[in-house]
Amino acid sequence: MTPIYLPYLAPWNWSQFHEHFALRLLPGIEALEPMRYSRTVRMGADVGWLSVQPLADQTALTLTLSDSLQGHAAALTARVRRMFDLDADPAATTRHFADDLLLGPLVRANPGLRLPSAFDPFEQAVRAVVGQQVTVKAAVTITRRLVERLGTELPEELSDRASGLLKLFPSPQAIAEARLDSIGMPGKRVATLQRLAAAVADGTLTLQIDDGVDALIGRLCELPGIGPWTAEYIVLRGFGDADAFPAADLGLLKAPLWGSQGITARELLLRAEAWRPRRAYAAVHIWADYENALALTKQKAIKTIQTGVSPIARSPARP
Repeated sequence: MTPIYLPYLAPWNWSQFHEHFALRLLPGIEALEPMRYSRTVRMGADVGWLSVQPLADQTALTLTLSDSLQGHAAALTARVRRMFDLDADPAATTRHFADDLLLGPLVRANPGLRLPSAFDPFEQAVRAVVGQQVTVKAAVTITRRLVERLGTELPEELSDRASGLLKLFPSPQAIAEARLDSIGMPGKRVATLQRLAAAVADGTLTLQIDDGVDALIGRLCELPGIGPWTAEYIVLRGFGDADAFPAADLGLLKAPLWGSQGITARELLLRAEAWRPRRAYAAVHIWADYENALALTKQKAIKTIQTGVSPIARSPARP
């Protein structure tokens, strides 16, 4: 298992990807260590695992494949490069947003921020539907239940028990045919998920962008229960498309960048026209702005709890 060398243009930040995968980790399918990300893989009839590590002294990652997947090295290399956004040019992205008075400073301050995407588009589509109108934490909890109930066990000789890589993500057919009434989602969302899975399973829907992302977005939006936010998010995270933009996303609308009143989805979509064809990178930076604000608010709240004394506590005792 000779590692495959994956170079990139600096800057690139391992911690961004580590945090992204840590928040969304599916035990049994994925494993995360301080300096390694691993997951199980299905490529046609072949199954196995892959592992990715950053190199401390070089601008590159290394990709290691199980012996069972060596015949898919070229395809898996391309997928992993997309997952970790290794083909991006940070200098070009910074130049692209340089003249934007609000976004330009964010990009210049963090030029290495990339666009993490999923290994498998169907897996990401499931995550997106499950994540409609709930937090990331809640969506991951439900997706983990799907894995526990419907995930296929990796053959023992191909599993990596030391890393906890034991299962494959549920197939479209398994999700389409399962009883999911007690999975923890509203009935309408379960129906949406199973319609999506059934369409992929029977070939009615092909999750690919060979004929353009707009075509896939249109096909996704034809499914009841899937609107523009879900479709755009699937394209953004499922394919790493640089121009995908889920304008109705709460984090994009409420980021401090827009002031205390925020911005409407319509206003944001109009403003984002100036960011083409890199709107997804704008989204990543705006999300980072939103998350930083949430973290700061949380820190202030904790500090207040730790150091503050309520007026009642300061009052003298009464009989």
